Amino acid sequence: MYENDINSIKKAQAGNKEELEKLIENNNGLIWSIVRRFNGRGYELDDLYQIGCMGFIKSIKRFDTNFEVKLSTYAVPYMIGEIKRFIRDDGPIKISRSIKELGMKIKELQKEYFIKKGKEITIEEISKELKVDKEDISLALEATSHVESIENATYTNHKNGNSISLLEQISTDKDEEEMITNQITIKELINGLEKRDKEVIMLRFYKEKTQSQVAKILGITQVQVSRIERKILKNMRLQLSS
Repeated sequence: MYENDINSIKKAQAGNKEELEKLIENNNGLIWSIVRRFNGRGYELDDLYQIGCMGFIKSIKRFDTNFEVKLSTYAVPYMIGEIKRFIRDDGPIKISRSIKELGMKIKELQKEYFIKKGKEITIEEISKELKVDKEDISLALEATSHVESIENATYTNHKNGNSISLLEQISTDKDEEEMITNQITIKELINGLEKRDKEVIMLRFYKEKTQSQVAKILGITQVQVSRIERKILKNMRLQLSS
């Protein structure tokens, strides 16, 4: 990653609106490539683009410049997850119109607040700004939340505290478009794992358990957990490369 890119990201994380808008503009093509994946779902692409931008902004906030991955690559799971969450809000589990409208207002406020302040807005601040009870805000946030998908599953490096997604952990040197395709492949690879191997991956990357904790849960040694994890990730890399 070039030094000017790192500086731009750090400025955006510090709340520099101009740098944030520049990053969005520079990655506009990538954002649209994600949005077009959801064409034909009954939603306006311009609306999905705005949701995709929200996911991109979240990825900037959580991005660590020490990651050995591009921001554009790191942002893909966040954008996909944000759009999927938006679509899920209109899915089989029906949510009242008022709750959905409040949820959208909250999301828009969260986006604007982060652009201006470079940090998450609190429920108390949302309540004051929208003149809505905190209980109603909590209800709207809960109603529009979703179960974590593999795109958003993260692994925490307990040595330095950094978080990185499972996709990044096993990624190859392919370009961003192939990374998008790989996310679907990863789901299939995990579903095809043996029971214990799948448990290791789920505990490590979904539950963010340490290898020692996983060993205790599964009744095996930490060394075995480490060996299983390395084997699975290696096999996934090979299958993604093939």
